[in-house]
Amino acid sequence: MPQSRELGRSGLQVSPIAFGGNVFGWSADEKTAFTLLDAFVDAGFNLVDTADVYPAWVPGNRGGESETIIGRWLQHSGKRDKVVIATKVAKWAERPGLSADNINAAIEDSLRRLQTDVIDLYQAHEDDESVPLEESLGAFARLVQAGKVRAIGASNYSAARLREALKVSADYHLPRYETLQPEYNLYDRAGYEAELEPLAREQGLGVISYYSLASGFLSGKYRTAQDVGKSAARGAKVAAQYLNPRGLRILQALDDVAASHNATPAQVALAWLIARPGITAPIVSATSVQQLQEVLAAAQLALTPVQLAQLDSASAET
Repeated sequence: MPQSRELGRSGLQVSPIAFGGNVFGWSADEKTAFTLLDAFVDAGFNLVDTADVYPAWVPGNRGGESETIIGRWLQHSGKRDKVVIATKVAKWAERPGLSADNINAAIEDSLRRLQTDVIDLYQAHEDDESVPLEESLGAFARLVQAGKVRAIGASNYSAARLREALKVSADYHLPRYETLQPEYNLYDRAGYEAELEPLAREQGLGVISYYSLASGFLSGKYRTAQDVGKSAARGAKVAAQYLNPRGLRILQALDDVAASHNATPAQVALAWLIARPGITAPIVSATSVQQLQEVLAAAQLALTPVQLAQLDSASAET
């Protein structure tokens, strides 16, 4: 069973890999989602991350589909006590921003869709500079006080704004953001490592990274322009930006380390993230049980200091 980690100072214990619910209602239908969530929990993992907006980008969807599917699974499976449910507010056109009124309305919608009385981790999906931080944090505080939310977190915040939010929480004696959800992977390093990583480690925040495999590039499935051209996947177009000397250098290092462990490049890329000081749980998505089992095996993969240094060196921006 994977070793659990605390989410910031929230008291919530989570497994070292989170399941990204953005695929539910998009590339994974309800039946598939139920199978995947059962397999995830049965393997000893518990952190499920979603958002009210997921997946509004799919033609015919309006948003809320992912939460709805997770809610039906919670009722069907009876496994509410086995999972930590994380969702988000602010990015959905129907419930935009971080005003107190919007947070109050959005939480009721999410609770209803998720068919639960409490959301374990409620995250600001993006910053909203039009609203005073004390208003947003005050609204979150009242939800915690009412027992509707256990802990709060921030996603897509700059280091300066996150530091300011933490100060407001301290000054006003409000619950603080216990977690940060940034884009971070073996290729996309600078945006997190420059300022957010030192702040998160200094403040003891839990970090739940997204795009953990750089839209699939770090799995090694896109190595040439032809590979990208043959794929209809949304990630293939994104992965094309990584096809450069640095990206190929990273893939070579992943191949070398994977070979010594009889592992896959994706497992090694995730194991590197899990081993990073301050990272609590990278988010991964999967649309088949086979794919899910492959990525979850990364939690058992112990990279040596030499291998971690090899990956650091290959991914350094020159």
